[in-house]
Amino acid sequence: MTVPTRHDPRRATAGRTDPASAGTDAAGSLQVESREQLVYLLTQAAELEHGLMCEYLFAQWSLKRSTEEGVTAQQLERIRAWESAIEGVVMQEMLHLALATNLLAAVGAAPHFDRPNFPILSGWYPPGVQIALVPFGELALRHFIYLERPEGMVMEDAEGFRALDEAEPLRDGRALSALQQDYATVSQLYHGIEDGFRRLVDRDGEDAVFLGPLRAQARAEAFRWPEIMKVTDLASVGRVVDHIVEQGEGARGDWRTAHFGIFHGILDELRAVRAADPAFEPARDVVAAYIDEPDDADAEVTLITDPFTTEVADLFDAVYETTLQALTRYFVHSTETIAQVTMLARTAKHLMAWGLRPLGIALTTLPIGPNVPGRRAGASFRMVPSTFYYLPFRDAAWDVLLHRLTLIASRAAELASRMPSPELASVAERMVVVRDELHAAMPAPRVAARRR
Repeated sequence: MTVPTRHDPRRATAGRTDPASAGTDAAGSLQVESREQLVYLLTQAAELEHGLMCEYLFAQWSLKRSTEEGVTAQQLERIRAWESAIEGVVMQEMLHLALATNLLAAVGAAPHFDRPNFPILSGWYPPGVQIALVPFGELALRHFIYLERPEGMVMEDAEGFRALDEAEPLRDGRALSALQQDYATVSQLYHGIEDGFRRLVDRDGEDAVFLGPLRAQARAEAFRWPEIMKVTDLASVGRVVDHIVEQGEGARGDWRTAHFGIFHGILDELRAVRAADPAFEPARDVVAAYIDEPDDADAEVTLITDPFTTEVADLFDAVYETTLQALTRYFVHSTETIAQVTMLARTAKHLMAWGLRPLGIALTTLPIGPNVPGRRAGASFRMVPSTFYYLPFRDAAWDVLLHRLTLIASRAAELASRMPSPELASVAERMVVVRDELHAAMPAPRVAARRR
């Protein structure tokens, strides 16, 4: 993705995390004069939801899980409560990604599960929007609070996340292609998207804007999320945006049960526990680590050198890639039955819950290698080019998914046999179930069609 540079004139106040004391910023509205500009903003929203979900999962998986790790039973109970709260936020981020994908499908655009590799510190998004994988702690929580802050609230991001001044591109409303635009918060981006839909509908009419087929959108029945909404008109766009913004920053200024308030409450509790026990450390000492160097990371990354850890990280990457394959096929399905489309959604959900989660936790127990002594590996959520997970042809898509699941189940069983680990054993057992369920639902191959 090629992006022009920009300049962020807003400056944050020093170190604030108290919403009551925060000021307001003067962010302007986003300009949408074409479908292309709207689609571009929607891909930004999808990337951010995807990136935030990974950030929160990394922090969740880094949490300690036993009193043998230097915490008391009471502290462990508090850690588990924090994990449960973060898991709830992650589930809502997954929902937001599905809703953003429905908005894309509504205007006839493809699903967008692509994003830069971590860390994302400059160039891809406005200077104040940076995403990196950080273990649970005050630094991570302050960063999460900053990213989820309500629109108009000014505060400074955590250390290591600082906006870079860049040039502002020229915009006069006449560009035929999409241009990068600056936004201060996720909610401002969504409000800009809603305004863009309204502007295009006012100018061109709903029939000219809502071009995509309904079958290309996520269904509540397939994902078993009653909050998934179909996007068919301007009113449904408003409902989707309101739902996403309210879960992130709160309804009408009531942020206590929103993501912003949840993270703020966890930070307050963490500070209170540390005030009573300054030595308290709730998370394992983990670092996001890759098995090879990504081309697009914004900073130097840590590479795994331990052979066994490398294999577990490789398995995690394979499960992650296959999850994206199943999700993408769900949204671009063609002649699959409703039952088969539902199986694609079920496969993606099971890969996340039964594959990514236990593997992500298992990695935090494994050494990076002698290049980083004493520290443990964290999942990198390595991205590959979208060609790897965009499967446009029905029979080939199902064959690829079955082949990948077969390899994943075999490799998980091999790794579990080499090192006793409840997480690896669970993955080995459940990946067989996922593979067999997908195999049973596969469409009958159209042999003649393959020969043409």
